[in-house]
Amino acid sequence: MRPDRGRAEGRDRGRDHHHPCGAGGQGQAPRRAGAVTRGAAGRRAATSARRPAWWAPALSLALHAAALAAVLLRRAGDVAAAIDADYGGRCIEDSLLAEVKLVVDAARHSAGRLHRWARPRRAGVPFPFLPTRAAVEPVPKGIVGIMAPWNYPLQLALLPAVDAVAAGNRVAIKPAEATPRTAALLTDLLAECWGKDIARVVQGGPDIAADFAAQPWDHLVFTGGTETGRKVMQAAAANLVPLTLELGGKCPALVLPGADLAAAARAIMAGKAINAGQTCIAPDTVLLVGHAPAAFEAACRATGLGLPETAVVNDRQAARLDALCQGVALTPLAPSGPGRFRAIALAAAAPDHPIHQTEVFGPVLPVQPLSDLGAAIAWVAARPPPLAIYLFGATAEEEAQVAAGTRSGAIVAGRCVEYAAFPDLPFGGIGASGFGRRNGEAGFREFSLLRARVTHARWGLARLLDPPRTARGRALIRRILR
Repeated sequence: MRPDRGRAEGRDRGRDHHHPCGAGGQGQAPRRAGAVTRGAAGRRAATSARRPAWWAPALSLALHAAALAAVLLRRAGDVAAAIDADYGGRCIEDSLLAEVKLVVDAARHSAGRLHRWARPRRAGVPFPFLPTRAAVEPVPKGIVGIMAPWNYPLQLALLPAVDAVAAGNRVAIKPAEATPRTAALLTDLLAECWGKDIARVVQGGPDIAADFAAQPWDHLVFTGGTETGRKVMQAAAANLVPLTLELGGKCPALVLPGADLAAAARAIMAGKAINAGQTCIAPDTVLLVGHAPAAFEAACRATGLGLPETAVVNDRQAARLDALCQGVALTPLAPSGPGRFRAIALAAAAPDHPIHQTEVFGPVLPVQPLSDLGAAIAWVAARPPPLAIYLFGATAEEEAQVAAGTRSGAIVAGRCVEYAAFPDLPFGGIGASGFGRRNGEAGFREFSLLRARVTHARWGLARLLDPPRTARGRALIRRILR
């Protein structure tokens, strides 16, 4: 699906998707000539006929969401098996929850609320223009390109796709070449539930990805590393393509004096163990305030979560981690497993070491003891803003200080990672961790064009200001300016 093959045609198809009988949905069969509806059936048909145009997306997405949910749930075992094969070992429960359940919940959430999101909103009209009517209506952008990463190869392809299709768009998805079996399965799943008129999958290596980023999409989504995100943004700029970038950053976990160290260690280790730390919102660095590193290490060992059930995805990522950890004192919390199954290791390094500047994205957890909350806030503020900041043991006043002194996509107290599964929360970053928002209504707005609709009245006071202006009109302008 190349958008330069008839850009206007793509936009027209996107608009048709708002109609339940268009290419994107299924409408009611036409009634026979002379047929008469009676009783409840007649009332339903009459009500449907009177529904405004904005109701159509909800009808269409309800069908698409139901189809996607049914296919994912029926083939959940295939999803887990494909990702496990791509990784050389991926926890089945991670795949079932993060790749299947999360996407199903997002689709059902949007389908149940879209009738409200898609409704035009009345806009205020200044007094001189009354009784003119004005409104803002969300309309599709057209074709949305989605570049998905390898760490959650199904979830991070389908979550933005759900949002884009909810807004009435078509999608083209470029999966990561590092997970080829999942990419092939994604092609089959979308062909089965949505069809090629709604979604297409483009497979290939870095050259195909570069060409994909350079296409004149109506919107482009990229999830991945910050440096690659800069290249994608540069490629999109040539066609003035609007972007949603979900990047990463060093998500810090602040363990403050008021924290229950055992509970904080368990929450941090659970967040790090998911997908072996290969998660953009995994706790990246622990900032200890008022707790000794040895006590934190003991609390982490006591959790029994030292060895994740997922491997480092491939040899290239394993080599990257090894290079990043050169000159770092590592303390593994358990024996490593076979192949690329690595135990979580606590890391201690000099303040200027690259591990304190670069996103870890793996089962290594730097620990940095600090003197007080002010030092922790300064540590976070001195680095690019992350997707999330995790707080443990913070009072309301301390949480307010963190919020005022830092920038991030989210501030989360008490747990790690799980907030990304809340379909009603906007998800995204700021600065080097990305921009734009997905999930729920925020995702619907992200992939919609908010179009102004104005119906002017036949007369209004503002007409007195039309040229050629009379003496009364000129006097009125001067009076307004006073």
